[in-house]
Amino acid sequence: MPIVLKDRVKTTTTTTGTGTLTLSTAATGYQAFSAIGDGNQTYYLITDGTNWETGLGTYTSSGTTLSRDQVFESSNSGALVNWGAGSKDVFCGWPSAATAGGVPSADNSSIGTDLSGWSAFQASLMNGVNGDVTFGNNSTNGVVSTFSLVYTANSAYAGGVLAPNGDIHFVPYFANRGQKISSSGVVSTYSLVYTASAAYYGGVLAPNGDIHFVPFSANRGQKVSSAGVVSTYSLVYTVGAAYAGGVLAPNGDIHFVPRNADRGQKISSSGVVSTYSLVYTASGAYFGGVLAPNGDIHFVPTVANRGQKISAAGVVSTYSLVYTASGAYVGGVLAPNGDIHFVPFGANRGQKISSAGVVSTYSLVYTTNDAYLGGVLAPNGDIYFVPASAAVGQKISSAGVVSTYSLVYTAGGAYYGGVLAPNGDINFVPYQAAVGQRIFTNPGAPLGLGVCLSPFLNKL
Repeated sequence: MPIVLKDRVKTTTTTTGTGTLTLSTAATGYQAFSAIGDGNQTYYLITDGTNWETGLGTYTSSGTTLSRDQVFESSNSGALVNWGAGSKDVFCGWPSAATAGGVPSADNSSIGTDLSGWSAFQASLMNGVNGDVTFGNNSTNGVVSTFSLVYTANSAYAGGVLAPNGDIHFVPYFANRGQKISSSGVVSTYSLVYTASAAYYGGVLAPNGDIHFVPFSANRGQKVSSAGVVSTYSLVYTVGAAYAGGVLAPNGDIHFVPRNADRGQKISSSGVVSTYSLVYTASGAYFGGVLAPNGDIHFVPTVANRGQKISAAGVVSTYSLVYTASGAYVGGVLAPNGDIHFVPFGANRGQKISSAGVVSTYSLVYTTNDAYLGGVLAPNGDIYFVPASAAVGQKISSAGVVSTYSLVYTAGGAYYGGVLAPNGDINFVPYQAAVGQRIFTNPGAPLGLGVCLSPFLNKL
């Protein structure tokens, strides 16, 4: 949904509490909020003459409401104001966070984070019609919001995959049903053929459009066809916590990433399942993988004391890491410059592999145990770590700057893995979370660069 501003939009509300506002008709000499457009977001200001609040909300024509998605500032120390009885003025405005600045503020309330971005926004203002502007924020932090799920359970899903039709499928871990988000944002569930405790962890989109769930403790494979048909198939090797995450190789083979497995396992483009020898195995060794630009598949080290990769020719080899620790990294992301970033789970520093194969570490802004699990490459080149037990979001810009930003919802083991939707939203996959959470990047508007999906979609 775009963020829309319109001139002279003002009304009143008698809504009480901290929830969604029910709006009245337009004030004399002003436009109604209907000018924003159904389902669009806008910046709002509300005051009763004493208390006040500024933030980002979503206008809904049915019921004539404005949600309070995110608070920027308020008389309640930056939190939602608990409105009492009486009339309040509600109007559109431009928040102070949109002033120019040279350094990111490290939270998602900062709209203008650099001078070039501010200049681009000013140019879009001058090119707008009657001062009306719809804009993206491809060079800044995104807007974080939550959404309702149909099904929630402890340890429900782990990882997700974008289907060819734009649906995002969550991978069932303990869930007894599948759950997906359509390209229009509708959340729904569907039946699975096989369910078990700790069944699958991560998934991969095959060249024919099938989505394969990666077997963790499952004794069979399971996939969802491009037509939505769910089916199972035999595996060659199964063991408890065998594989976690998978990667599509250039030749069309899907490789499962070994966690406790003592051998590799893959599915060919023709559906043949086979195993192969690994150079290094250990309990809890790797968690997730990434396809490098040269065709190598890198396993992400969790407990492993060395890196391991499979070349495009199928040769398995190991290499030295700079930093190792128990539970260090879970999942990885390929950056636009060819670097592979491991996502810090328990690590106190970042670690990456350059396109030339050089391994190095870098400082993080925030670390904690079980902090992040999986990551997503945004359209603007930023890499977002998916919060597991982290209290804040953390990302790496395309220039290598690490920063944090505020989340709407946090909990222990909240999300495991994330997926970039066709509209530029980054959706976190709910593990223990009671709600979905996404980052809205709105890349298609005047300041956007368009959705440029990486050919290397690695979800864990």
